[in-house]
Amino acid sequence: MIDASASGRLRLRYSPTSPFVRKVMVFLHETGLRDRVDLVPTDAWSPETDLRQDTPLCKVPALILPDGTVMPESTLICDTLDHLHDGPRLFPEGPARVPALRLLALGDGVITACVVRIIEGRYRTTDDKQAWWLGRQTAAIAATLDLLEAEAAALAAAPLSIGPLTIAVALSYLSFRFPGDAWAETRPALAAWHEDFCKRPSMVATQPPAA
Repeated sequence: MIDASASGRLRLRYSPTSPFVRKVMVFLHETGLRDRVDLVPTDAWSPETDLRQDTPLCKVPALILPDGTVMPESTLICDTLDHLHDGPRLFPEGPARVPALRLLALGDGVITACVVRIIEGRYRTTDDKQAWWLGRQTAAIAATLDLLEAEAAALAAAPLSIGPLTIAVALSYLSFRFPGDAWAETRPALAAWHEDFCKRPSMVATQPPAA
């Protein structure tokens, strides 16, 4: 049995520009756990990385518990962390749970589509198949943001949870990596919510370095 509540230091395999890492970092700040975690800077793309010694997926983030157990994915990491603090759970129970998890899934979907666009642009030669695949990612992002614009009032009224947190990180990453998309210009309600959320100390403290 994994004892995530065991006392001791946690370690996080970490890259400051990874949106999935930022999701975990914002979560750490919001739950007051940041001081319990040691960051281990990691270049997952380096041929010399030792990351696979901790996780066979060779991806960041990866959280190493005091007993040596490694949690290899951002949502799993956040869920684990949610049992290590005394404040309100950011994975809520009851009626708030499904709306929070739905927003989590939408935010992760936007992040994943952004990452696919980056990887395809860097490592593949442009051809018709790639153009179709990249277009699919762009369309998925746009459609999701249109949905969130229509639901911006509900998003603004939602309590803090893993859902809005992930949406905010996803929108920030889209602006960070693809400023030319100018998503906020055509989605004013969502942009206003995002601007307000980004004033939270957790978002300010986790701003990535310049791309």
